[in-house]
Amino acid sequence: MSERVRYELRDGVGWVDIDDGKVNVMSLGMQTDLGEALRRAEGDGAVLVLRGRPGIFSAGFDLNVVRQASDEAGQMVLGGFELAYRLLAYPRPVLIVCTGHAIAMGTFLVRSGDYRLATSAPARLTANEVAIGLTLPRAAVEILRQRLTPAAFQRAALLSEVFDPPGAVGAGLLDEVVEPDALDGRVAEITAAMVALDRRAHEATKQRTRAPLLAALRQAIEADRADFAHWSTGTSSPTS
Repeated sequence: MSERVRYELRDGVGWVDIDDGKVNVMSLGMQTDLGEALRRAEGDGAVLVLRGRPGIFSAGFDLNVVRQASDEAGQMVLGGFELAYRLLAYPRPVLIVCTGHAIAMGTFLVRSGDYRLATSAPARLTANEVAIGLTLPRAAVEILRQRLTPAAFQRAALLSEVFDPPGAVGAGLLDEVVEPDALDGRVAEITAAMVALDRRAHEATKQRTRAPLLAALRQAIEADRADFAHWSTGTSSPTS
């Protein structure tokens, strides 16, 4: 890992903090570091907490790379959804602390936690692909579908609706919003409750309840992979 991703194990909780000093772009390097942090947390048998930097969770992919018909672009997009898959399949409870704006892949990662907490500070949460001329990847559609209410799903996917934190709770994107000065205390309460859960029961129940979603997401990722293979040869474009 690097300075942009920090991992610390404390009292059965694996704390993963992402901070690239800018907007936490989900570059290939960032994905590699996050993947290593998840590997360490799982090896430690830890409850997982994933947090961004103050004011920003993640602004998603580097658009300058995404718009290129290149292997790097395909690897970056597919790698982001592989991270989302790993979060959804992670055997212990996962708390996502949305520390600010979550755009595109940033919001898809937020939606891949077991519990999603944010503060009431102003922030934008959106899948903005359609607004900027990109077609939503199939994997993104599956992640949106499994978290949002039916009406919010349509608005988020087709209209690139921007949600503020309170609106995101009503849409199903977040579970809870607290005042900024209450965040640390609430995180402590949630993680303590997660650590107290029976490990085997949680993992088995997660496998049982997530099986349809994980199967659909895997199928979507592989279909997106085929699209990007054609894209890189110049025969088609999966995103625009």
